[in-house]
Amino acid sequence: MFGQRLRLARKRAGLSMQALSQRMSPPVTAQAISKYEADRMMPSSAVLVGLGKALGVSLDFLMGGQVEALESVEWRKNSTASAQDRAMAEAMVIEKLEAYLAVEDILELQPLSDPFEALRIDELADEAEIDAQARELRKVWKLGIDPIPSMTALLEDKGLKVIEVPLPERINGLACHVERNERPPTEVIVVSRDTNVERKRFNLAHELAHRIIRDTGNPSLKKEPAMNRFAGAFLVPTEHLLEEAGAHPRSVPWIEIMRLKRTYGVSAAAMLVRLGQVGILSKTSVEYAFKTYARDWRRTEPEPIGPGEGFGAFEIPQRFERLVWRALGEQVISPVRAAQMLGRPLNRIEEDIRGPREP
Repeated sequence: MFGQRLRLARKRAGLSMQALSQRMSPPVTAQAISKYEADRMMPSSAVLVGLGKALGVSLDFLMGGQVEALESVEWRKNSTASAQDRAMAEAMVIEKLEAYLAVEDILELQPLSDPFEALRIDELADEAEIDAQARELRKVWKLGIDPIPSMTALLEDKGLKVIEVPLPERINGLACHVERNERPPTEVIVVSRDTNVERKRFNLAHELAHRIIRDTGNPSLKKEPAMNRFAGAFLVPTEHLLEEAGAHPRSVPWIEIMRLKRTYGVSAAAMLVRLGQVGILSKTSVEYAFKTYARDWRRTEPEPIGPGEGFGAFEIPQRFERLVWRALGEQVISPVRAAQMLGRPLNRIEEDIRGPREP
């Protein structure tokens, strides 16, 4: 376990064993580092502290025992993402998960049963059935047809761990199965703190689709496009969109697309595609749009929703922080430990405990 963590932290830092050796205080040879990574030798406490400082990681990360491995990692990344980018992302996720799982254990919380077991499907007849499955899930979860205020809160309520961290620029997010030491495994969805809220919501809906649709069972329906179709149908229900935009085929002005994207909290590109899927825009109109006025929409979001504006104010993971404050209130962790878990200065935690001072 320690050797794997050390190797991941070194890759995250982009250092060879020799380069790490040269950074170390107290001095450590590259050969010793090799033995640490192979779990053939453990460092002294002083060397352990030095490794953490040299690599910019916490001792909780290096010595943590909550996460055994991240399995079946599905990356949402740019094709230019490097091995170092992936190592940086994995290290951030593990560090956050160590604290998340630790506070669950401290509070003796039991894992929820699989909320998707009875909902999973293995085959789809056509694209219309994808929309039907998204509609059925909304019905089962009693969501109605209105826009979903927070995909993050919805997935957290269903037992998924949603983590937001400052991922490398070329990685938008990831999803994985987390193996734990002598404890039940869990699932996590990770989103980049720097991703705009429109893409973040769609990515979360896409990950939800992966938990509902195991396979299409249909050669004419490719899996990833099917997940995207489900995500669009889940976020923008056909019935609601036809009420908002009108049921008759027509052209849709730019300003109307901007209004609709803000109504549902999706990107302009996703909105354009969805208008085509429900038949308000023709296939030819959608194709023309992406060749002309919308040609840059997949790279640059027009009229983006601001971080604290509309959906941007709600699309933030909250469960982990709530658990830390609960543990602090029940006095099963100290303010120092809470500050470490939340990554905040101790004086800020103490201010939040006592509230604002009287003027």
